[in-house]
Amino acid sequence: MTSGASTTPDPRARPIGVFDSGVGGLTVLHELLVRLPSEDFLYLGDTARFPYGERSPEQLIQFAAEIAEELAERGAKLLVVACNSATAAALPALRRRMMETTLGVDVLGVVRPEALRAVAATHTGRIGLLATPTTVASRAYEDAVNMIDPHVTLHAVPCPTLAEIIQDGEQFDERAVQTVREVCAPLKQADVDTVILGCTHYPLISPMLQRMLGPEVRLVTSGAALARQVEHALSTRELQNPRTEGEGEYRFLCTGDTREFEQVGTRFLQMPLGLVEHVELAAVEMTA
Repeated sequence: MTSGASTTPDPRARPIGVFDSGVGGLTVLHELLVRLPSEDFLYLGDTARFPYGERSPEQLIQFAAEIAEELAERGAKLLVVACNSATAAALPALRRRMMETTLGVDVLGVVRPEALRAVAATHTGRIGLLATPTTVASRAYEDAVNMIDPHVTLHAVPCPTLAEIIQDGEQFDERAVQTVREVCAPLKQADVDTVILGCTHYPLISPMLQRMLGPEVRLVTSGAALARQVEHALSTRELQNPRTEGEGEYRFLCTGDTREFEQVGTRFLQMPLGLVEHVELAAVEMTA
């Protein structure tokens, strides 16, 4: 673990920690930067272990704990899991760990905010989900939707390669088009009117998805759904940054190649990225 802990006496001025398996979570960070311009952010991409989409729940719990410890050490006042697979597998365990070991740092994930928006948007009660195999297998979205409205049906489609295709920059080639067509087919057959994009990479191909699903289908993305919950969490805990002029800062860490992160990340963030710091994560001991 690096020695980057915040020395800021006012907890409101500390950054919000955001993490993902790679650069996909930058689509979430983009929404946070737009909605919360006064806040500082510290983003960590675990690119050395990307993708998370077919990892076991036990691995994801371990990865999430290691990343959360790093961000807490660097002074994060709130943690945002901008990764659907990690949220689905690790959020309850991570929340318990962070509340017990880091003076009450709260953790927010992407699943429930998306589920809430999707249930509110549907008129037919038929919602689709596009996500990684790990996220689909966790049934986290089914559970979240059922808790909100048990009369809504969720049609989940696993997408084993889609996140990697997008991260590799192939989101508009023929391979990507064919992959998107294949995953959209069962959702069209189920006649859904709302589709949850259950991976932070997928917003980059939303025009393609919209075209294949039809203009009447509502797409629900992680970033837009989560940004409002983060805003509410800061307000409830009185942790809003007191800055009155200008915009906050945002910084980046990654576990893999920093140059590659810079090149790919700009496409996802749609804002200047700046320098990226390489970080080696320390192993943490997990308790039962």
